Amino acid sequence: MTVRRLRLVLGDQLDPQAPALAGFDPALDRALMIEAAGEATHVWSHKARIALFLAAMRHYADALRGRGVPLTYVALDQPEPASLGDRLRAVLAEDQPEALVVAEPGEVRVLEDIRRACAAAGVALEIVPDRHFLVSREEFARWAAGKRELRMESFYRHLRRKTGVLMRDGEPDGGAWNYDAENRKGYGRGGPGEIPAPAAFAPDAITREVLALVERRFPDHPGRLDAFRWPVTREQGLDALARFVDARLAQFGPWQDAMWTDTPFGWHSLLSPALNLKLISPREVIEAALAAARERRLPIASVEGFVRQVLGWREFMRGVYWLDMPGLAEANHFGHRRALPAWYWSADTQMNCMRQAVGQTLALGYAHHIQRLMVTGIFGLLAEVEPRQVSDWYLAVYVDAVEWVELPNTAGMALYANGGRFTSKPYVASGAYVNRMSNYCQGCRYRPDRRTGADACPFTTLYWNFLDRHEDAFAANPRTSLMARNVARMDREERTAIRRQAETLLDRIDAA
Repeated sequence: MTVRRLRLVLGDQLDPQAPALAGFDPALDRALMIEAAGEATHVWSHKARIALFLAAMRHYADALRGRGVPLTYVALDQPEPASLGDRLRAVLAEDQPEALVVAEPGEVRVLEDIRRACAAAGVALEIVPDRHFLVSREEFARWAAGKRELRMESFYRHLRRKTGVLMRDGEPDGGAWNYDAENRKGYGRGGPGEIPAPAAFAPDAITREVLALVERRFPDHPGRLDAFRWPVTREQGLDALARFVDARLAQFGPWQDAMWTDTPFGWHSLLSPALNLKLISPREVIEAALAAARERRLPIASVEGFVRQVLGWREFMRGVYWLDMPGLAEANHFGHRRALPAWYWSADTQMNCMRQAVGQTLALGYAHHIQRLMVTGIFGLLAEVEPRQVSDWYLAVYVDAVEWVELPNTAGMALYANGGRFTSKPYVASGAYVNRMSNYCQGCRYRPDRRTGADACPFTTLYWNFLDRHEDAFAANPRTSLMARNVARMDREERTAIRRQAETLLDRIDAA
């Protein structure tokens, strides 16, 4: 059969209204989906991340077949080649379509692989806009044009006005644009109490087959699969959304930054895997939250805090990614060159906060935004780890990781690698922050209030060392000048002791 257009649906484009399939003619067109081992190995991907993509892709392929869509599905266990680009090239050579149609990929590397494959096969490439997002790349670029600094808050307010979300008569609902002051509480000494469980989905036959395949094909990759309960179909994604807005949204706001041992999910939505695979859309997520708020009069702080993550931060990250690539991937404002500590892959560390956050990540493929930003992320900054190594780790270990959202969050926010392109200060903190926001410091081998000595907290030592090294820059920034004044109060003897302890710690970081 002559193929007019081969329509490629990527593993993170599982939208029921996939843009690549728009205008599909079953008599002339054919859908294409490709599993490729290279997508699991270009970073050393967590088993659960691999399994999530493959299981969701196979369920989506079944749905396409059920709709009578002609489909070529290249399975992982088919013979080499292993890379997405090479597998695509082989299909193009066999089918010889007039054109390949694909929606905008979520990663520059994938886009370039597709372009090279089409060029090598002499096939025209049609890239169509990804309608999943509320803001196109072109619209974001227009918003950003001429701005010396990009700030999410400004972009978020722009989108609130444009969409009317949480607006009334041109003003924000409740009288404030955000409720951060109400939404940054720790659980306190009593702990989190009872939290309704998030939606969880027992693996069906297709998913069980994928889990077995991943264990067989990627036995040395990090992480476990025994707790795999992620949504892999649109129906499950919608169930997860309903469960969140019904049982968890009301308390999300106050406790979204809190951490606690054996409480991996807190009040968080866990919707990012389904969103980033495009099983569900940001429009329906926002509308579900707003509908619940109207029907049950939910606290504005919780509703706004959640909506901001979807309407504001998620859209902002995508815009920044495409605006600043490829330079963002190599940005290294502080010139850090140290290696990622080995225990990021094992959780074998004496620091309980890192053991908890990394251990949870390896078990589930998940950690919430404060565990990522203020624990594993900030430690990577304070430990002077090369930003690309930290970013690659994040891309590898989280089930919801796609580069358009992972890289700007990691390099730009957690590591300040782009020098404040869209953040007004480096996010740094000592062990005191971890102690305030969690119970991780209880029973830890280290003391969060100690800068030096055998029981000094590595977070605290490295925090003060970082301030000492960058005192002038911190003093010149109004948002960090207080931290600079605090370090300025230390005498020369204390500074020297901190520097020496930090140097020893950094040289022996794998034993921390």
